[in-house]
Amino acid sequence: MKWQTLTLVIDEDLLREARAVAERRRISVGQMVREYLQQVVDRESRRRVALESIQPLLDRPPVHLGRPRPSRDKLHER
Repeated sequence: MKWQTLTLVIDEDLLREARAVAERRRISVGQMVREYLQQVVDRESRRRVALESIQPLLDRPPVHLGRPRPSRDKLHER
């Protein structure tokens, strides 16, 4: 795996709290960021795959529920 360096601009207080969390977890802040980004990418990938699998059903539903709607003229007959 090839690594790439990333520079973040982050609020001082947030970084201090993130370091405390990382220390309790016995990992680095960098590892926390990598894990978070991996979760975001995985979730988006699963969402995209799910949408691609249901898109044909959304485009052409296999069933029609209910009766056909009456025409405007039929609704306004006296």
